[in-house]
Amino acid sequence: MRRFKRSMKTVLAVAVVLMALMSTPLASADSAAQQDISAIHRRLAQEVRHQLLLLPYYGVFDNLEYEVQGVDTVALSGQVTRPSLKSDAESVIRRMEGVGKVVNKIEVLPVSPSDDRIRVAVYRAIYSKPGLDKYGLRAVPPIHIIVKNGSVTLVGVVANEADKNLAGITAQGVPGTFGVTNNLMVEKI
Repeated sequence: MRRFKRSMKTVLAVAVVLMALMSTPLASADSAAQQDISAIHRRLAQEVRHQLLLLPYYGVFDNLEYEVQGVDTVALSGQVTRPSLKSDAESVIRRMEGVGKVVNKIEVLPVSPSDDRIRVAVYRAIYSKPGLDKYGLRAVPPIHIIVKNGSVTLVGVVANEADKNLAGITAQGVPGTFGVTNNLMVEKI
């Protein structure tokens, strides 16, 4: 009986060691697969961003956002002033290699002469302000101005907290706005 217990302990010990050895490659293989998926997501996200920035009518009064979900799904969101930009964004992303499904939640802003006037006034105020004028020199300026029913939302990226605050205060000073939401993000260095 003692020999049986000793041999059982030996068998159990060997089984535990074998299981530990077998699980190690699986864990590292699983980790490698996660890293591969992460790298694929990063590359896909970079290409989606690039394609959206190249859209011909994408400008300072539009906000296009995206999220890579699962293996091959891209969810689009944001606000645009033209319905054609919404469909162009979906179309260009749908044709990309590696994209299987596109979920288009982009909002088309209502047509409003009052909102158009506010857009132009906020644009002039922000991009002519000393300290913020440097942002207007880019092909697609980084401070996007979204106006819906008189409410202004600022989105994009600025270099520092002072520029973020200056842009928000400048937009609040534009007559006719019903409120300003400052969603600008500060660039990480």
